[in-house]
Amino acid sequence: MHRSENSRIPCAMTKRYYITTAIAYPNGKPHMGHAYEAIATDVIARFKRLDGYDVRFLTGTDEHGLKIAQAARAEDVEPRAYVDRMSQPFIALDRQLGISFDRFIRTTDADHKALCQELWTRMAEQGDLYLGRYEGWYSVRDEAYYDEAELVVAEDAAGKPIKLSPQQTPVEWTVEESWFFKLSAYAEPLLKLYAEQPDFIQPISRFNEMRSFVAGGLSDLSMSRTSFDWGVPVPGSPGHVMYVWVDALANYLTGAGGLEGEWWPADLHVIGKDVVRFHTIYWPAFLMSAGIALPKAVFGHGFVLNRGEKMSKSVGNVVDPAAMAERFGVDRLRWFLVREVAFGEDGSYSDEAIIERTNADLANGIGNLAQRSLSMVGKNLDGAMPGPGEAAGLDALNDSLEMLTEAYFAAMNGLQLHKALEAVMGMVAAANGFFAENAPWSLAKTDVGAMANVLHATLDATRRIVLLVQPVMPEASARLLDLLGVASDARDFKDIGVIVDTGTQLPVPQGVFPRWSEAV
Repeated sequence: MHRSENSRIPCAMTKRYYITTAIAYPNGKPHMGHAYEAIATDVIARFKRLDGYDVRFLTGTDEHGLKIAQAARAEDVEPRAYVDRMSQPFIALDRQLGISFDRFIRTTDADHKALCQELWTRMAEQGDLYLGRYEGWYSVRDEAYYDEAELVVAEDAAGKPIKLSPQQTPVEWTVEESWFFKLSAYAEPLLKLYAEQPDFIQPISRFNEMRSFVAGGLSDLSMSRTSFDWGVPVPGSPGHVMYVWVDALANYLTGAGGLEGEWWPADLHVIGKDVVRFHTIYWPAFLMSAGIALPKAVFGHGFVLNRGEKMSKSVGNVVDPAAMAERFGVDRLRWFLVREVAFGEDGSYSDEAIIERTNADLANGIGNLAQRSLSMVGKNLDGAMPGPGEAAGLDALNDSLEMLTEAYFAAMNGLQLHKALEAVMGMVAAANGFFAENAPWSLAKTDVGAMANVLHATLDATRRIVLLVQPVMPEASARLLDLLGVASDARDFKDIGVIVDTGTQLPVPQGVFPRWSEAV
């Protein structure tokens, strides 16, 4: 393979990039929200690796707290045995979906327990923890405390008024001895952080929400519980276990190698919009207290809705992402979720939408472009890669590919994943248009040399397109790059300008994206 003269080579200097998902609470099976977050984060991690970064990607499960203790009690098993079993479907789903994590952390891991206690000790030494009595509203499902003003009044099945959290979950009045964190002392430092680093919270809608919340004043935070013992013990305070969010958030430090771990600070936490408060108010305050550097950015993505409705067991619209991946294929599901859902906003899916989108983009778009040109090379050129040459509209095609490649990189680096795939599909349209306008099937009868030039340009455009979709569809991309004769060591983004050598024998073409015709 050799490098073309007119191709831009996007490449970053080698450096590190640490990215995390939120950790999932394994008191039930994984749902589409877990799949979406894992896939989106994996796309970013793979993009960074291909762009020359040394990447560490952390995901895992959050295994302590009252919800877990109650669920284990309901099944008459020990909490540890419960989480050992319940964490497995999350690990299995990540593997099924091709999630390229470097560590799957469990908050029951021994190194994590030790780190949590070290973090607690640092906050205590700073004078930010004090013993008191907690009285207030607590949501077991959210593992969160709420002020009276935040509660929503609703009616139960009998029509009686009840109080719910902002997430519409039940709350109960809780009274117990507790260690408190002086969160109120960190309102001004947090507002200063937001003013100096507006990209710390993304997208802008989440930034505005959190800044407004902090500006309204912060109350000190209850940091321990005594009503159950399934958690990390508070150092030097028998009977107290840490508030589960201290334990959960600290996983990012454990995954980085410790309080001063080699991978800290994180470059990006990818989380759901429902836990933005914990990650952008509590977490930086804890780190400030402990004298630890802050993560560089937190991105709160939206929800994935089933036909526009939030998934609920009572509604009966909860979908198993493992079954979805099995039915449609991992690549189709990954492509749909990244292409169709604007990153940062709520999105919706349905069987019909997945089929329509993947048929249009993959079968009729990328797959058709590759299959038509590869089939003609097999039929007319004995499967040998033609060399570059002049063709009508080639300069315009190359200009479009260059412009859209830059748009792709700008979108990916700006965490606009869906916009990046829009750019890719623009490249597909340009290459398909070039192929159709030059009609190589007609040239095969009149000018084989001209036909070969058109096929080379089309195949090289396809190669560039497939290199860019690798983060989204790693398995299908690898198969396509094999068919295109791209060497295994020429598939990073620095290799965009490296063209396949003339005469390279290409494999017999096989359809990678057959059209989906199943009725739904």
